[in-house]
Parts: sequence; structure tokens; C-alpha cells
Amino acid sequence: QVQLVESGGGLVQAGGSLRLSCAASGLTFSNYAMSWYRQAPGKKRELVARISSTGLNINYSDSVKGRFTISRDNAKNTVALQMNSLKPEDTAVYYCNAAGTRSVTYWGQGTQVTVSS
Repeated sequence: QVQLVESGGGLVQAGGSLRLSCAASGLTFSNYAMSWYRQAPGKKRELVARISSTGLNINYSDSVKGRFTISRDNAKNTVALQMNSLKPEDTAVYYCNAAGTRSVTYWGQGTQVTVSS
């Protein structure tokens, strides 16, 4: 059974930092591209950052580029999202996603990030 478990969310003031982590189990982690998505109330879920299975290819949404950093540890089956210079508009539920071949995809349960102004 595949599980993606996010942690690290919380309440932070604008300008602050948080580090999200996602622990994966039940899958061959190194075969999956990993991503962080977020969904704010009343909005569609959006891609925040993606890292390839090897870690060599990384993409960010324009809204977080230069502030967020995605990383992975294939030995520990974890992916992290370091979020700096947080803004109130970063407030959302953040989801970990694993995407494999043949459109196989898994989601975590989400972790709430709230940035106060």
C-alpha cells in the first residue's frame, strides 16, 4: 500500500520560513517524479514544484521561484519543500504527489500552511 505522509505545515508570519517534508512508503521511490501542489480555498489545485526521479530536473511555478526549494533523498524516500520569504498568498493546503509511468500517481493527505500578514 502506497503512503505519502506530509509534515511540517503550520502558522507562520509573512516573511518567515517553513520546511515541508513528505515520507513515501510502499513504492520504489527512485522511480517516481515528486511534486508539491497546493490548493487555497476556492481555488484549483496548482503545481508548486516538481523534481524528477533522479533529482536532476527541477521546475517551479513562477509564483514561488526564488523563494521555495524542492529536494529529495532517494535513500530515505523523502521529498522536502523549503519555503522562505512566505507571503499570505502562499496560504493553502500543500500536497505531496508521486508520479510514475503509465499515469500512475499518488497523493498525500495534505498539510495546512497559513501565512499571516
